[in-house]
Amino acid sequence: MAKSALAPSKAVLRAAALAAREALKPEQRVAAAEVIAARGLPFEIARGAVIAGYSSIRSEIDPLPLMQKLAELGARLALPSVTARGHALTFRAWSPGGRLMLGALGIPEPSPAASEVVPDIVLVPLAAFDRLGHRIGYGAGHYDFTFAHLRKTRPVIGVGLAFAIQEIEAIPALAHDVALDYVLTETRVFDFRSS
Repeated sequence: MAKSALAPSKAVLRAAALAAREALKPEQRVAAAEVIAARGLPFEIARGAVIAGYSSIRSEIDPLPLMQKLAELGARLALPSVTARGHALTFRAWSPGGRLMLGALGIPEPSPAASEVVPDIVLVPLAAFDRLGHRIGYGAGHYDFTFAHLRKTRPVIGVGLAFAIQEIEAIPALAHDVALDYVLTETRVFDFRSS
């Protein structure tokens, strides 16, 4: 039997990871987000750097505590807007407390009138990750397209935010999958830059 026939598919891994994430209690979710925020990013950020976060949906870890801390340190914040499947995300300026509207996928995002910005650092939600920096999202490839597009012209740091329970042994990465530079959980900082 071929090795690929033995490995679980991304869909199976995604379902198991999301079930584990869903099982966390609300107080565990809040505590994890606060621990990550208190620790901050594992590298220096330049004042005025553009950091793109995300509007958490479902049971994703909430990036807002970390984003607020980064704003206090002088970062400019942004949130993504989904344009179309198979295309890079667009990032628009945002600040904590700023108004959001429901985007094409029902995810809160800034108004189309908000200034478009190019991020230096992108905080990424995920369903699962492994110790090589590979991630499983929801299957649309938005972040893979986005990193491939942005990195054609400049370095952009990808930082996954996750609960420790979302770590899995191995993700069957494909050629178009873009690995993250870091993953931050409530228990550990993973640095994949030298992997």
